[in-house]
Formats: sequence, structure tokens, C-alpha cells
Amino acid sequence: MSTHASQPLELGAALASFDALWSPRIVTRVNDYDVRVAKVTGDHLWHAHDDTDEFFLVLEGELLISLREEAGERTVRLPKGAVFTVPRGTEHKPSAPSGASLLLFEPTGTSTVGDRHEEVPDHVDATTGHALG
Repeated sequence: MSTHASQPLELGAALASFDALWSPRIVTRVNDYDVRVAKVTGDHLWHAHDDTDEFFLVLEGELLISLREEAGERTVRLPKGAVFTVPRGTEHKPSAPSGASLLLFEPTGTSTVGDRHEEVPDHVDATTGHALG
């Protein structure tokens, strides 16, 4: 995949081009970062990225992100249009009980299951992102 698209890319069309859940597609790159879109339903897994923050934008649906922080465990709710950044090193577990479409922004090569994680369930794609189409 080239690092920059020569034409604008409509995110709805990008999302419509695949069905796999928890399996992000790289839509473009910005410097050394991937911009990824993903469809999600159900639970991801507890994991942490030791060296990078992780940015979430909810395009459709609703995303819940459980966080394990110094003060304890909490869950943030992201409705459509909401953004949230999980700080590096923070254990987190995204979930979307009724489904969601997301845009993610993270350094190229970042694993979807982080640097530390629990056992990866079959429905989660441990990947650094797939090319569209």
C-alpha cells in the first residue's frame, strides 16, 4: 500500500469493503502513523501498548473502553462522534455490545493486541493492520 492515497477516500466505502470484526484496515498514513478503520462487536481483550497512546474515534455505534488505572478500574463510554485516547502503558479492553465502527490512529506497526495481553480469543485478529481491498 502506498503511504498516501492519490484520491480522497470515503470512510463509509472503506468500511463497506470488508466484514471482518476486530481486524483493522489501514486507510492512509500520516508521517509514521497509520489511520485505521475497524468494525467491532462484542469484546476485545485486556491489553496495553507500552510505547504509544492509542486514539479512538467512534464513526458509528457505541464503544466502551474499560481501563485499569492507578485509582482502579473504570469504563468510558464513547457514543458516535466521540474521541478518546488511551495513554501508553494503560491496560484497556474495548467492547461494543451492539457493534461499532471506529477510526484508530497509532504508529505504523502497532499491534492490535499491544505489547502485553491476555490470551487472544479466536474472534480477535492479532495484526498490525491490513491494507484495504
